[in-house]
Amino acid sequence: MKWKSLMASVVIGSSLVSGGTFVSAETDSAVQDAKANAPHFVKKNFDASKVVSEKAVKRFFKENSEKFGVNPNKDLKFIEAKKDELGMTHYTYQPMVENIPVANSEVIVHTDESGTVTSVNGEFHKDAPEKIKQNRQVKKKEAVKIAWEHIDVEKDTADKVKKTAKGETFETLTETSNLVVYHEDGDYQLAYHVELQFSQPYPANWQLYVNAESGDVIKAANVVKEATGTGTGVLGDTKSLNTYYTNSTYYLFDITKPMNGVIETFTANQGQYLPGNYVTDAGNTFFSEQQKAAVDAHYYAGEVFDYYYNKFGRVSYDNQGADIRSTVHYGSNYNNAAWTGNQMIYGDGDGTTFTYLSGADDVVAHELTHAVTDTTAGLIYENQSGALNESFSDVFGYFVDSEDWLMGEDVYTPGRSGDALRSLSNPNAYNQPDHMNEYQDLPNTREGDWGGVHINSGIPNKAAYYTINSLGISQSEQIYYRALTVYLTPSSDFSYAKAALEQSAQDLYGTQAANAVTQAWNNVGVY
Repeated sequence: MKWKSLMASVVIGSSLVSGGTFVSAETDSAVQDAKANAPHFVKKNFDASKVVSEKAVKRFFKENSEKFGVNPNKDLKFIEAKKDELGMTHYTYQPMVENIPVANSEVIVHTDESGTVTSVNGEFHKDAPEKIKQNRQVKKKEAVKIAWEHIDVEKDTADKVKKTAKGETFETLTETSNLVVYHEDGDYQLAYHVELQFSQPYPANWQLYVNAESGDVIKAANVVKEATGTGTGVLGDTKSLNTYYTNSTYYLFDITKPMNGVIETFTANQGQYLPGNYVTDAGNTFFSEQQKAAVDAHYYAGEVFDYYYNKFGRVSYDNQGADIRSTVHYGSNYNNAAWTGNQMIYGDGDGTTFTYLSGADDVVAHELTHAVTDTTAGLIYENQSGALNESFSDVFGYFVDSEDWLMGEDVYTPGRSGDALRSLSNPNAYNQPDHMNEYQDLPNTREGDWGGVHINSGIPNKAAYYTINSLGISQSEQIYYRALTVYLTPSSDFSYAKAALEQSAQDLYGTQAANAVTQAWNNVGVY
């Protein structure tokens, strides 16, 4: 079982495709020379007429078909066009084979205000077959059944219905099955992408690929990611809380944020049933020992919402106003925090390694940023893309709590001061590499931290440290947010992230800022 979370030793995640390559645009053969299935980031003065519509983008691809190796009439499906605050427009396409989407892939064309193409990036799949074997012996519903059997969970035990404080009901089970072209190591095959999300008998966000001809499970990964009343927090401080009053009871249920959803906080009471029970109080004063973890989880979830909303105009993690749900007191002596695909969970710790994990705002920001990453770049949780997934959560954890460069120091080893889980300024102090010459090429297994996602994240973390020191927090957070939400794609590697951050800096602040990003990544050996 694979998870994503704060700590490598407990919860880890998954990846499906290889890492990417930055492609210098000065050479016409650059795209051809790069790995065909790796994500490319192409920048040059493209010879094209003004691109101001989806139809014009199709014409642009035709004019540059040899460079990109795609036929826009059959290889790409238009998804959306988004105009950003700089006046740039970003056209997103889904790579296709015989009108079937290629899994974990997208291509994005970026134009400036005048309609000039500034860059093109994504997974082009130049070596994808024109046709895919269509001998489908397995039906859509059968693929779902195969998936349940593979994970060895009875569907009936996962299908639960909960009621909110508003009297609404929601299912904690989601299952979908869609036909895709699955690709790995140059091999393309027809498969069903099955998603199974549930909270019982354990938190799960299973992503499975079932061969449409044989019914074999090609890939399976549980990618659960792991970081006004008054109340007392974990560290003994008093906080104001947005609560909800009904039936003579106050709930940790915040309806004050500018979104359709709510911020709600539950307790699992040291169990594993999710989302658990609402945290309530008769007097709107959440001061008991058992309420401390919930006070911080609720308060910091609101703080992180405010950060993303005030800095970037982002409305909840999905930018659609989704509920932000937290459950504290999860499990027995659980030394971790996690994003499960639809909510956060926080353990109490064992009292030695951790105290209540919701007591650190950078941990809460870390976990909610995993959710933002899921709904934007979709960085696959394995090898370098997984290390970037972890790093971006750490970096935004720092932006929310910028008092120091440490991660989780407020709740880690409560009996000892001055230590932490990780450090952006000095990854070596916590057994992480801070340069590519220290990169750990670990096996893609649980024991190997799925290619070192929590270990090798020290390298991009150190690059972020150099960037922030050079440009300051204000510019750096805008650059990192733009890279995450505009340029990064699922299988991005370190070089690709460098290119995405350089382009974001160029877009926002010009050449000097882009050069600072370049130097930061050169400092850690990513060229």
